[in-house]
Formats: sequence, C-alpha cells, structure tokens
Amino acid sequence: MIPRYTRAPMAKIWEPESKFRIWFEIEAHACDAMAKLGIIPRAAAKAVWDKGGFDIARIDEIEREVKHDVIAFLTSLAEHVGEEARFVHQGLTSSDVLDTCFAVQLVRATDILLEDMEALLAALKKRAIEHKDTACIGRSHAIHAEPTTFGLKMAQAYAEFSRCKDRLQAARREIATCAISGPVGTFATVDPRVEAHVAKALGLEVEPISTQVIPRDRHAMYFATLGVIASSIERLATEIRHLQRTEVLEVEEYFSSGQKGSSAMPHKRNPILTENLTGLARLVRSAVTPALENVALWHERDISHSSVERGIAPDATAHLDFALARLTGVIEKLVVYPETMQANMDKLGGLMHSQRVLLALTQAGVSRDDAYRLVQRNAMKVWEDGADFLEQLLADKDVMAALSEDEVRDKFDIGYHTKNVDVIFKRVFG
Repeated sequence: MIPRYTRAPMAKIWEPESKFRIWFEIEAHACDAMAKLGIIPRAAAKAVWDKGGFDIARIDEIEREVKHDVIAFLTSLAEHVGEEARFVHQGLTSSDVLDTCFAVQLVRATDILLEDMEALLAALKKRAIEHKDTACIGRSHAIHAEPTTFGLKMAQAYAEFSRCKDRLQAARREIATCAISGPVGTFATVDPRVEAHVAKALGLEVEPISTQVIPRDRHAMYFATLGVIASSIERLATEIRHLQRTEVLEVEEYFSSGQKGSSAMPHKRNPILTENLTGLARLVRSAVTPALENVALWHERDISHSSVERGIAPDATAHLDFALARLTGVIEKLVVYPETMQANMDKLGGLMHSQRVLLALTQAGVSRDDAYRLVQRNAMKVWEDGADFLEQLLADKDVMAALSEDEVRDKFDIGYHTKNVDVIFKRVFG
C-alpha cells in the first residue's frame, strides 16, 4: 500500500497486528468448538483466551528460521499460552487459518467501501437535483449533439454507482465464507461443527466444499467487481476532465486558496484530482487479471495464489477506498458554470436543433432522404461560414415550401429536449 493513497481505517485491516489478531480468534474459536465437542479439555480452550497472545517481532524471528508463517505464529502463541497450547490447531491446516482470515479482512474492507459508496451516491444525488434543469450540450463522438442537462449527467452517474453498490454487496456475500476443513478439505481431522462454530463467531458462512483452500473463483469475482467500480470512477473522472478543458470549461475542480497548479505557469488550474482518479482506476483494475489467474490451482491446493493476494488485496481495496472518497470530494465541491454551458450550446448557431427540423419536414410530406439533404446543406453553411442555422433555414425556399416560419421557429425551443427530465429522475431516484 502506498501511504499517499491509503486511508487509515483501510490500512489497519491489512496491518500485521490485525491479521494475527484474526488468526488468534480463529484458533481460539476453534478451540471453543472442540471443547464443547469433548475433543480438547475446556480448560485448554479457556487458557487460550485468557493467556493467548503473540509478539510480531518474535513471529518474524521464528519465521526466519522455520520459513513458515503459521508455524511461527503458533510457536509465538504457545509461548504465551503454555502447556495447554498443545491443543491449539488440532486437525487444522494453515489454509484453514489463512483463507478464513482473508475472508474476514475482505469483508471488513468491503464494509468500508460500501460506506464510501453511500457517501458518493449522496453527493451525486444532491448535485443531480441541484442541476436537474441546468441545460448543457450533449456530445456524441465529443461533438455537439443535442441538449441535455447537467443534472442528467449526475443522475446517470448515480444510477451507475447504484449498480456498483449492488455488485459490491453481492461480492461481499460471495467472499464471506469460512473453511476449517483440514487437509484436502475432507474434515477427516476436524469436525465440520468446528467450522460452523468459527464461521458463526466471525460472521461468515461455511464454505460448502473446500479443497483445503476456499475456491478462488470467489476471489476472482470479488476483484473483478472492484475493477468494474474502478472503471465507473474513471468514466466520471474522464467526463469531468473533458468538461474542464479551457475550450469547454463547463465545470471545474475546486481550486482552493493558496493552491498552485504548475511549477512553471502560475495561471494553471489543472484537473489533478480527476487525473489522479484515472490513474488509481488503472491500479485497481491491475488486480483483476492476477485474481482470475489464481482460480486454476494444482489439485486440492498450492500456494501460487498466496503471493498475488498479499499484494493485490491491500492495494486494490486501499486504492479503491481512496478513489471513492476523493471522487466524493470532487463532486461535492465541483464548480459548475451554467453560463458557459449556455454559451457552448450557442457556439454552433442552433445546429443542435437539426433533428427536429428533419422530423418536421418528414411529417410535412418530404421524404427522409430529401429532408436530410435540405437540413444538412444548411447545417454545413453554419459549420463552414459561421452562419445562423435558423436564418439559413428561413432563407431556404425548399424548406419554407414545406414548413411555415412559425413551424421552423418552434423547432428551436430547448424545452423540447428537456421535457422528460422529471420522468428520468423518477426512474433513477424513485
């Protein structure tokens, strides 16, 4: 995790202290279950809770010798617990501890991400309602198309991130499983009731069938979901970056007092936050392919997935957490320029109304091909000579032979394009 792009609550989940605490709880809960089943003495299970502890430096010291992290942890734990420690890890494998801990960490990370998502959705909804009727030009291929509203842009993002939230909730369910099934997952050395007890204690579901490891298709789906969310972040960030270009300048990232945009050019106000979000999205998506490749393990288990997950899990969740929080701040403070939006709509002399004129001509009996030709020849004069589209149409005898002046002028009413905004908002926000 890069400290610059990591927030403290998310970082804490992936710290060694948190990881070893979860390992301890898994072992202690397993001892409780075994004590209830009469497999180990109740006094031993109690001793684990009462005297159990670990020392990270000591674990690292032991691991340097034994080259096995779980054994190093168990040895450190035994040094605290004493004689009763011989009953710890009865019938379990390292994967039982590692995979169940990983599930707990991912669940906790996802809960933070879901909180982030709620904050972002609230910000998008507020700005959508604020600018529901703020008209601006819609663009296709980055070229002026027809009018829309800035509120609709925000509503679209709200709907997209609502879907992202649903996917993330599904991914949380997918990942929240516990495996305490022993070597190759047969429960030969550990009672299935131990797994059920540990799962309940940690807020997980039992893995229906594990092969000593929790199947990695679950994790592939999880990280793919993070990748989709990252792409949605990039889509909105890219929209804001385009709208902030000097030649467009319909919106702008908030530029605080004392902020500087360039080491060389004092006039600069750059979209640095949304550019940063674009980069962070790439980092999150970089976890997807390794997670997909982790699905194909050898036989009942290998550890080819382990080194991958040690890297992608903290990084992807931390980067996405940071990105969602940053995007929320961008939306909350985004400066919107309605006057520039209007000026940009006026730049092409009314060409945004061309389809309405085309349809009016067809309704008046002109063939579609002829109507398209009539409208386009007048539109090209606007592109090439900077003429006014309405004036060109009113001066075109062929157009005026089919439509009256009032009929032509009526097609230049911007309200026509925004008349169903309320319908769309009701669909999105209810």
